[in-house]
Amino acid sequence: MPTLDYSAQTVLITGASSGIGASFARALAARGCDLVLVARRRERLDALAAELEAAHGIRATALVQDLGSPSAAAELHSAVTTAGLRITGLINNAGFGTFGPFVGEDPARLAQEIAVDVSAPVLLSAAFLPDMMAARQGFVINVASTAAYTPTPRMAVYGAAKAFVLSVTESLWAELRASGVTVFALSPGATSTEFNAVVGTDDATAGARMRTADDVVATALAHLDSRDPGPSVIDGTANRAGALGLRLISRRATATLMHRLTDPARRARRTTGQEGPV
Repeated sequence: MPTLDYSAQTVLITGASSGIGASFARALAARGCDLVLVARRRERLDALAAELEAAHGIRATALVQDLGSPSAAAELHSAVTTAGLRITGLINNAGFGTFGPFVGEDPARLAQEIAVDVSAPVLLSAAFLPDMMAARQGFVINVASTAAYTPTPRMAVYGAAKAFVLSVTESLWAELRASGVTVFALSPGATSTEFNAVVGTDDATAGARMRTADDVVATALAHLDSRDPGPSVIDGTANRAGALGLRLISRRATATLMHRLTDPARRARRTTGQEGPV
């Protein structure tokens, strides 16, 4: 049984216009949460907010914000305060990846990736955690990735960003255990979202079997509802087994294996039946 009174929560979700963020919004609205939906696409946000208000009778506030801006966290905190909202839950879901050899990547795109994937969740957590701690209640879910558990050749910055999110979140979990605020990292594996479209290639998930965004959200909310949530949770039995297995081999072997798995030429050979599975 859930230990959280969802009907008393106002949850801010970044990257809420699609994928895992939109699934979080629908699942939480069905539980009675009021929502603050944050993304860059106004039309999608407004449509989702209207859908959820009509279906569940909750309040859904749409805020357009580019999380790559250094002032994004402060602007969002100011906006919700001005609107008279008290955020009791924060889901740092927004993020994107790039795929290809590091040498040759656009430095401006990499800087944006770091801003959205690393700086935004840190600064948003810093902005909203003090109010939760003062009330001695609330939760923060930071969306990491199974890429956090291994080197990720051809997605070096993305993997490192998610490893950062995992590490900082697990540290916050330990710091805040007695505060009344729940903090944990959620690590999806390959998920059927717009991620590959944004990256620009299906090679980003190396042909892995996809979970759904609803699967990922169900894992997260089950963890949140557990009696004593741990610092992190990985979605999917196969993903959990994979992360555990990689801890049993050397970093050298892991990096070499991942370099092979993310090789587009290898995936092309598998697609045409010229190479069997690893």
